[in-house]
Amino acid sequence: MQSAGHQMPESYENQALLQECESLHILTRAPSVLRVFGDLKKASGTQSPILLLGETGTGKEVFARAAHTLSPRQRGPFVSVNMAAIRSELFEGELFGHVKGAFTGAVGREGYIETANGGTLFLDEVGELPPDLQAKLLRFLEDGSFHRVGESRLTKVDVRIIAATNCNLQQDVEAGR
Repeated sequence: MQSAGHQMPESYENQALLQECESLHILTRAPSVLRVFGDLKKASGTQSPILLLGETGTGKEVFARAAHTLSPRQRGPFVSVNMAAIRSELFEGELFGHVKGAFTGAVGREGYIETANGGTLFLDEVGELPPDLQAKLLRFLEDGSFHRVGESRLTKVDVRIIAATNCNLQQDVEAGR
């Protein structure tokens, strides 16, 4: 039996995989997507960051949520951040948080990173970050620590990063972006 040009999986293992996908809101019968899901399951059990590449609208956040659910961090928070929607002048305060009085009107608040402590931080559209903001994010990615805006004390968190982009990162690197 064929559907949309894809061979339908028939084995017990494939049926179990289809049911697991469906329970995580991944609706497919495409063997290529099932293979990607199998890889995602393997990666989910590790503490390594995950990078999801794909066109807009292909379900990268659905896969990120699935990775979180399949991980040892499933009881922790899943925090999703659209990196392209954060204005550059607000980036540090939004991501890292700020202390009361750090700037005019600052009341103090946790950033997205601290909110995700013990869980997963999903950085959507990470390829859209300008180079200066990439450097600030890289510093956090290197050791899991950061400074809130207006604070000299270093804060360390335990967060797993899942990033996604529709950009061709290899091409951006070659072009110096």
